[in-house]
Amino acid sequence: MNYKTSGVCSNEIQFEIENNIIQSVSFIGGCSGNTQGISKLVEGMSVEEVIKKLEGVKCGFRPTSCPDQLAKALKAYSQK
Repeated sequence: MNYKTSGVCSNEIQFEIENNIIQSVSFIGGCSGNTQGISKLVEGMSVEEVIKKLEGVKCGFRPTSCPDQLAKALKAYSQK
């Protein structure tokens, strides 16, 4: 699935989920090291667990962040 981000440096998040477990995550744009780290950390975790851990994380003065945007993307996926 592809998710267009809002309010962060990354433009899009691409992810694959199988049986409610995150198989892969790729951020397009953003801080390369941080987004690669997030991607590696969440692989193998359940959708609900990642949402619980990342939802509401802020980036400096911004009301959202790349991790928060991933949580929003996963929520959107879950509501389908």
